[in-house]
Amino acid sequence: MSCENDIQFYFEYVLDLVRKAGMVLLEAQDIDVELKNNKHYDIVTQFDTKIEEVLIKEIQKKFPDHQFIGEESSAASDKRPVLTDEPTWIIDPIDGTSNFVRRIPITCISVGLVIDKVQILGIIYNPYMEEMFTAIRGQGAYLNGKRIRVSEETEMKKALFNYELSLAISKKKRDLYMRRLPYLLDNVCGIRSYGCAALSLCYVAQGLMDAYQCDGLYPWDAAAGTLIVQEAGGYICDSSKERLGEKMNLMHPNFLATSSEELAQEFIKWERIADETANN
Repeated sequence: MSCENDIQFYFEYVLDLVRKAGMVLLEAQDIDVELKNNKHYDIVTQFDTKIEEVLIKEIQKKFPDHQFIGEESSAASDKRPVLTDEPTWIIDPIDGTSNFVRRIPITCISVGLVIDKVQILGIIYNPYMEEMFTAIRGQGAYLNGKRIRVSEETEMKKALFNYELSLAISKKKRDLYMRRLPYLLDNVCGIRSYGCAALSLCYVAQGLMDAYQCDGLYPWDAAAGTLIVQEAGGYICDSSKERLGEKMNLMHPNFLATSSEELAQEFIKWERIADETANN
């Protein structure tokens, strides 16, 4: 594990790069949209690739021994990335690409650092709203330098829940989302869906949302945001049918992020009922 001084240096260096990358988003014009894997709902733009290349190039120049897992480079290689014990930067150059294309200002750049397979720091930047969410393990979570905390809500009936229903467009994931949805709707105060996993996690960390769930994502969707939630006092667990309630697997992230463990247990109870009912 790198020493505390090293981690602070990594953080400050990459924070500046992320700010500069944010300007690329703000100034983006003539956006070209392409499909990934011929899926009409999975899109990429030239700015996704451009931002990722800039971030990796500059970080690699400064820290040549570090490893990288990026959304676009992983998609290009068509291989599921493997996490080692080496310092590894996990990058989503534009989370919420569909929002970005339509100029919906709920989109961001997400960068996480993992060392010895432990999440060490997270940076999530929404330049449209001038929101910089940050966390270093053991040092709390911040928005624009000001400490943030989860709502600490413990009751599901009072919880405002963000459920990433946009992923139900995939037939592979649709059954899971749809069988759980009625049980969740019957037991929460309200429901939202923003189409940007990294910022949705930050909204839990900030206390705007009490819970957020998303199944079927990738490491770059979760590496920074899940750490920010935990450093804000929140709770993270696996939300898949097979590992419901267990520790989240960063390399295969299905997650439930809540303002408290008590609230997570209520969600788990109803989702388990939904899953078991579907099997009968």
